[in-house]
Order: sequence, then structure tokens, then C-alpha cells
Amino acid sequence: MIEVQNMKIGILTPPQIHNNGDFTTNTYIDTAGWGHLRVLFATGVITAGAAIGSTAEGTAPLIEECDTTGGSYTAVTGAALADAIADTEDGLLFAIDIDLAKSHKRYMRVQAPHSGDGTPGAALAIIGILSRPDGNGPANAAGMGLTELVTA
Repeated sequence: MIEVQNMKIGILTPPQIHNNGDFTTNTYIDTAGWGHLRVLFATGVITAGAAIGSTAEGTAPLIEECDTTGGSYTAVTGAALADAIADTEDGLLFAIDIDLAKSHKRYMRVQAPHSGDGTPGAALAIIGILSRPDGNGPANAAGMGLTELVTA
């Protein structure tokens, strides 16, 4: 198997633009059976005066964890960017890596990604990339979290 095919990818926040408030469709990723999670933030245009943070535009984006999908999520120690993503940081990638071999809960998500103080605001997509599977990796595109996979 090609190493990159030994991963699973999930969309935590689909590509979207938001002005004031939380980005919609912020969801969790199930980490069961995996040893590592990378949460990738892909920014688009961020309007002057806008910023991307967790719960408010001035707070650093961070990762939360929970034992159940709908339970009470708590912050993962050390799993936060240095600060909010500023209006000068459009078109960039940011990542938070989590070693799942440590004592972590099963479900992970970004804490309420938020944008504010600018119109139209900020464009963002957040992707979760799971790697180091326990045992066999995914057998097909769907198992990798993909709709379609073309190998050339």
C-alpha cells in the first residue's frame, strides 16, 4: 500500500465564509483505531479586521475531546495554535498534531471555530487526518474518508 493511502481523512468544518459568529457544521472525528491525528486549518481570504479563533475571534483555535459524540467536550492540553488566525494570514495552512497513543478520548473536534469583526469575514476549511492505524489500514476510498480515489 502507498503510505498516504494508509490514512483516513475527515472534514471537520467544510469550506465556507463567515462574518460574525461560529462557522456552521463544526463536527467531530472518531479517532478509534488510529495512533495520530493532524487537524489542518486551510484559510482563504480573511477580510481586514477579521480573525479566526475558537468561540471568539481573539482566542486561539484549539482541539477538544470527549468520550461520546454528544457529551461535554474539554480542551486537549497543548492542542492550540499560538494565537487567533489574523487577517494577514489568508491562503495559509495551520496544523495541530495530537498523539493518540497518549491518554486521549475517542472523539475530537475544533472548539467552535469563529470569525468576526469584518465583512464578509473569513474563509476557512478544517480537515482531520488520521494516521498510524492499529492493525490494517483502510481497504478502499470510502475507508480513507474519500468519495473517489484515482491512482495513476
